[in-house]
Amino acid sequence: MSEELERAAKAAVEAAMAAGAEEADAWCEESVEREIRVYAGEVESLTDASSRGIGVRVFRDGGRLGYAFGTDLSPEAVSGLARQAGEAASVADADEHAGLPEGADAADVDGLRSPELERWSTERKVELALAVERAARDHPDVSQVEQVVYADADARAALASSRGFDGAFEATTAWSYASAFAGEGEDLMTGLGLGLGRDPSALDPEAIGREAAERAASLKGARQPDSRRCPVVLDPFVAASFVGFVGGMLSADAVQRGRSLFAGKEGDEIASSALRVADDGTLPDGLSSSPFDGEGTPRRRIPLIEDGRLRTFLFDARTARKAGRESTGSATRASYRTPPSVGASNLVIEAGDASLDELVERAGDGLYVADVAGLHSGVNPISGNFSVGATGRLIEGGELGAPAREITIASDLVSMLKSVLAVGSERRWVPFGGSVQAAPVLLAEMAVSGK
Repeated sequence: MSEELERAAKAAVEAAMAAGAEEADAWCEESVEREIRVYAGEVESLTDASSRGIGVRVFRDGGRLGYAFGTDLSPEAVSGLARQAGEAASVADADEHAGLPEGADAADVDGLRSPELERWSTERKVELALAVERAARDHPDVSQVEQVVYADADARAALASSRGFDGAFEATTAWSYASAFAGEGEDLMTGLGLGLGRDPSALDPEAIGREAAERAASLKGARQPDSRRCPVVLDPFVAASFVGFVGGMLSADAVQRGRSLFAGKEGDEIASSALRVADDGTLPDGLSSSPFDGEGTPRRRIPLIEDGRLRTFLFDARTARKAGRESTGSATRASYRTPPSVGASNLVIEAGDASLDELVERAGDGLYVADVAGLHSGVNPISGNFSVGATGRLIEGGELGAPAREITIASDLVSMLKSVLAVGSERRWVPFGGSVQAAPVLLAEMAVSGK
């Protein structure tokens, strides 16, 4: 099926060039997605959805950009889209930095598509979701399982450009999550369990349901603690949210528009040497991995924070040309409906040597943050200051203690990054703030507001 996508992408580029474009590319994609929701031992909803379409990007008259998209891949429709994109370009503002990337190519990335997904019937997928729910409900402290979802996707994409690039790839994903409650009334606390993989066989329903139950149960009876300044251990879910936010501010587009606190800090010390962060679009198990980015630049591993210093920003062709640099292969495509923009693929927090228990022991008396609320509205992208609501557990004498709620953690992102004492050894994929491979993180100190 990807051959049809490739043919349509090539035809769109040929039509655009014949219509007077100086440069052009076309992104063609299709996907089939399924979502199953279960509640109280029954299927609550089952949804199948498919999408298919093509987006054509045209450059003409010194960097004027036009874009058009549609769902019809017939030769006549594709040619029509190419003409529409050219007409849009003719009335767009000129941008001297706009254009296709130099040196388009593809990296070798294997294992993105699992044929096992096709072998799973709907009935088996439903049973997997029900098994997740049973595992969560079986915990004695769980009062309710709010929702259990299983979902998967089988996607294909093709890209062609007037610079001679022609490539395609296929990828499958499967994931399941559960949200469980412990306690009653105003003391109701929630916990999330999550599993990700290339196909359903990579998911452990018992582990997903049990994680949701245990996370909820660990917060049962939570109370508001006294305010304090203390060491803080961030759960991998929380660490992923913060790193995802930081990754967004390392976009060269955000930097060049003055919307990032890291503007002008390339090469500067912005973090502790204990923290290393990279963007890697070539990991076989990374949910945002691909052989090439949305413009045809090969994916690769990009060190972002190493030895405490900011090594680089993330560039697409336009921002790289504006900065006198090369693209880092960081042009992302949300879908065929929009042109590419700068963004991370898979953000990776490099693992440390310490177990979670060892991080907690090193914290002494502090706070384990299991969840935060309002992160994206609570962080100022210019100053980096943040103040967000949190729940978790007190750390007392180097061990996890009483559950805590109605607390606020506050700092600024650079101070937080510089206060990292250690990173845990147990990493996991978390789809918060993008695709992030995260581990628990120990911070030397943070302001914690309670009663």
